[in-house]
Amino acid sequence: MKLVRYGRPGKEKPGLIDEAGVLRDLSAVVADIGPAQLSPTALEKIRRAARKAPAVRGKPRMGCPLTGIGKFVAIGLNYSDHAAEAGMPIPKEPIIFMKASSCIQGPDDAVMLPKGSVKSDWEVELGIVIGSTARYVTRKDALSYVAGYCVVNDVSEREYQLERGPQWDKGKSCDTFGPIGPWLVTTDEVPNPQRLDMWLELNGQRMQTGNSRTMVFGAAELVSYVSKFMTLYPGDVITTGTPPGVGMGMKPPRFLKKGDVMTLGIQGLGAQRQEVVAFRA
Repeated sequence: MKLVRYGRPGKEKPGLIDEAGVLRDLSAVVADIGPAQLSPTALEKIRRAARKAPAVRGKPRMGCPLTGIGKFVAIGLNYSDHAAEAGMPIPKEPIIFMKASSCIQGPDDAVMLPKGSVKSDWEVELGIVIGSTARYVTRKDALSYVAGYCVVNDVSEREYQLERGPQWDKGKSCDTFGPIGPWLVTTDEVPNPQRLDMWLELNGQRMQTGNSRTMVFGAAELVSYVSKFMTLYPGDVITTGTPPGVGMGMKPPRFLKKGDVMTLGIQGLGAQRQEVVAFRA
């Protein structure tokens, strides 16, 4: 299934994109798409009721496809060629940092540059959505704890991330720096998360072309690894790193400016589009 939340910010309704690409309203089935709707039992209930859900007219805004995200966990330098362009060694273990939940927004909402920012950058990433509580899970069993996958743009302010102390979080958590969606695609539609093409364009020019098969640490290994350090709860999101082609790695570097437009997507998971806007209070 392709689960969505649609409507004005703060007023989103639960929905589903059917096999014909039609948006259907799930308001009569579930109150929202959040942690309580991500267990195998809850997803099966939605699946059974989806055929009778009414179609939605028009083209409403898409919000983040799930609410109640408790933790937004991120993995750094998880593609060897991205590590090379960043001038950093390939990690021996996954690098974990956090993105603040306050940065989360819809897939097509504008990305706002932080006040005075001159080094904001783009990163198309595969997001993993946890469906069942995971604590010390094995790599073999890890994907059974996953509800689905989504597109994430891990927008990053490189000065804040790399030049203002060793903690990456403050370069990753600015308002609007976490577009997620458009869909939460359940695992039955993604039999192998390590075979997904990924891309990002800036103003129509291709910047990133990659495939999740080149991850240093795959989805199952990441869920297992992270679960050893923190309990993962339904609704938590792990964003898994980016392929090469970020602005920081260009010669000379290229960063986002007001008026730029990012478009990005992952095979089977949909696409995003964000206009870059100046800081506003």
